[in-house]
Amino acid sequence: MKILICISKTPDTTAKIAFADNNTKFTTDGVQWILNPYDEWYSLVRAIELKEADPSTVLHLINVGGADCEPIIRKALALGGDEAIRINSEESDSYNVAAQIAHIAKESNYDLIFTGKETIDYNGSSIGGMIAEMMDLPFISHAVKFNLEGGKAIVTREIDGGEETVQSELPLVVSCQKGMAEQRIPNMKGIMGARTKPLKVTEPITIETLTSIVSFDLPPAKAGVKLVSPDNPEELVRLLNEEAKAI
Repeated sequence: MKILICISKTPDTTAKIAFADNNTKFTTDGVQWILNPYDEWYSLVRAIELKEADPSTVLHLINVGGADCEPIIRKALALGGDEAIRINSEESDSYNVAAQIAHIAKESNYDLIFTGKETIDYNGSSIGGMIAEMMDLPFISHAVKFNLEGGKAIVTREIDGGEETVQSELPLVVSCQKGMAEQRIPNMKGIMGARTKPLKVTEPITIETLTSIVSFDLPPAKAGVKLVSPDNPEELVRLLNEEAKAI
C-alpha cells in the first residue's frame, strides 16, 4: 500500500502575529514555524500506525512551499515518513495548493491520501476535498477513526450532533482530526535517519490563482482585568450582568 500524507508549516500558536503593507501581508519576522498539528498528530501518525501493522506500506510526504519548509519536512520524516516531495512554490490559495498536490499524486497511484482537517492559521478545511475532486476520488472529511478491513476503508467521522461510520473502496482521500491517533515525539534514531531520507524538490505546474488576500484584521484587544473586592459581591454581580452579559 502507498499512502501520501499532505503536510504544511504553520506559525507556532505562541507566535505574535502582525501584518504589513496596509494589512495585506503576514509579517514572518521572528515567527517560529511548526508542522501543522492536524497534519502531524492525526494524519501522519495514523499513517505510521498503518505502516506498523503492515511493514510493506510506503509513506510519502508532500508539501507545497519554499526551502524554509524543509525543517518541518525533516521532522515528519523523523516521525516515520519514508520519503518526501517538496513542490517548490510559495503557498497561495487553496486551489493552487490542491492542484499542485493532485498533479503529483496522479502520477504515483496512491491507495490513500491523508490531509489534516485544516491548517491552524487559515482554517480553510478545503484542500482534501479539492484534491479528491481533481483526482475523481471519494472523499471523507473530519475522520476520527480509520481502519482497513478486507481491502476497504472503514471510517468514522464527526457529523452535527454525533458520528457516522462509512465504508469506501480505495483509492480514497481522507481529512483527519482529533481522535485519529495520539501525538508522537521523534526519537533519536528517527531524527538521525531523517537526515538521509530522500527529499525530492520539484517545480510547480502553472495554475491560475483564483483568490487573493484583500486584508487581514486582528481581533479586538482584550480589556484589562477588573478586580473586585471579596467584600463587594454586589459589584461583581453588577459587572457580570451589565458588562460581561454573563447573567
